[in-house]
Amino acid sequence: MFATLSDRLADTFKNLRGKGRLSEADIDATAREIRIALLEADVALPVVKEFVGAVKERARGEEVSGALNPAQQIIKIVHEELVTILGGETRRLRYAKSGPTVIMLAGLQGAGKTTLAAKLALWLKEQDKTPMLVAADLQRPNAVQQLQVNGERVGVPVFAPEPGNGTGDPVDVARASIDEAKRTLHDVVIIDTAGRLGVDETLMKQAADIRDAVQPDEVLFVVDAMIGQDAVTTAQAFLDGVGYDGVVLTKLDGDARGGAALSIRSITGKPVMFASSGEKMTDFDLFHPDRMASRILDMGDMLTLIEQAEKAFDSDQAMKAAEKLGTKGGFTLEDFLQQMMQIRKLGSMTKIMGMLPGMGQFRDQLENFDEREIDRIQAIIQSMTPAERENPKIIDGSRRARIAKGSGRQVSDVNQLVDRFFEARKMMEQMARGGGMPGMPGLPGAGGKRAGARQQPQKGKKGKKRVSGNPAKAAQQKAAEKAAAAEKAGNPFGNPDGAEIDYEKAAEQLNLPKDFSQFLK
Repeated sequence: MFATLSDRLADTFKNLRGKGRLSEADIDATAREIRIALLEADVALPVVKEFVGAVKERARGEEVSGALNPAQQIIKIVHEELVTILGGETRRLRYAKSGPTVIMLAGLQGAGKTTLAAKLALWLKEQDKTPMLVAADLQRPNAVQQLQVNGERVGVPVFAPEPGNGTGDPVDVARASIDEAKRTLHDVVIIDTAGRLGVDETLMKQAADIRDAVQPDEVLFVVDAMIGQDAVTTAQAFLDGVGYDGVVLTKLDGDARGGAALSIRSITGKPVMFASSGEKMTDFDLFHPDRMASRILDMGDMLTLIEQAEKAFDSDQAMKAAEKLGTKGGFTLEDFLQQMMQIRKLGSMTKIMGMLPGMGQFRDQLENFDEREIDRIQAIIQSMTPAERENPKIIDGSRRARIAKGSGRQVSDVNQLVDRFFEARKMMEQMARGGGMPGMPGLPGAGGKRAGARQQPQKGKKGKKRVSGNPAKAAQQKAAEKAAAAEKAGNPFGNPDGAEIDYEKAAEQLNLPKDFSQFLK
């Protein structure tokens, strides 16, 4: 959703690289580009003015003028200001001290309330709650049936005493649901209410009557993030007419420009609490302003990726796979297939890769990635016998032809998969043994001989260190001895006496760009 904004900001920051100091003209030009980027992303004008003003004021201050790297400092300022306009801290649900917690959903028709109600119920189940869904949208055709289907998908009961389709009183249904929840010992009640195609008096009165009847602990306004500036207008109208405690953004995986997400918090003063970003019931989570700001600036979202991986991955299975990588040839195609199936639980590969830092520059490749390629790989591996998966070296020409026929693929596809598996396994085994990536130092803390590590000088017969007669080699040997002594003293970057580390030298020795010296600190 934020692709256009991310690209514009990346181009803006690129122009600042390499500048030791920023002039007034540099700051004005940067602010102008940021303003254009935000306006193109459909961010509300008052929010743009406030944001750009804050960035300019801080950019002219001491925190940038005294910084070693002004460009990085500007990025840091923009990140912090983005976090601020997105709400600052993550807002979590308030639960009732006694009795069931009542959550009421409000919003326009088509915003995705009914689907989101089931997503929220599943999320609450994962938080060890026992939610119950309430079908109080009796206006839209088949809304009750849709909620019942979604409730069955996530394993959550639905309270639906009325058939809907224009019959029944939603206020009575909502009121009766509280007694039903107490009787059946459900600790959270999620009420799905009716919407309209636009804001009108009938919609507001019905929503206000349900609110007064059940006194909800949380009223969540559900808004389609793809409708741009209208989202802000509708959010303000609901705030004035009904009132709500937080906002839920749906369809964040769409191709809209994302201005609604950046505008609603500043205009209404109400925090964005949840975000829905896909069709699956699991495509739903808390809205973290800091993580969203990092995504916009192409810094990735590793925390969310790690949290999703912890849910999806079998830790015991992953440990066994890691142990197999430590032995040559231990990791098999069967292990590879199991790991691939676990990765698929995280969602689409495009979504996963998009959470990694710096992937914005590969956006075109990610968008063109064919998700069905994983299905093809799975079909090829599953067409192999257990013996072939255990020992791919036995797969000769006739076996490859049989596997290709069984999976509906070409022999060349089987050849490519097997060859790439051997290459990948060799690289992973090298990393697991501490050899590191080809051309890079070994992994810190890993055993074995690290690639690029300094070797200890050889000793002669009487235990004395040999010194080369070549002056250049002798100097190199002396430097290696000094480095070895420094590493033994607990400082791997050339300071045996424990003085301050030279981080630029450290970055150079780790084959990293000099800019990474700031991160090493």
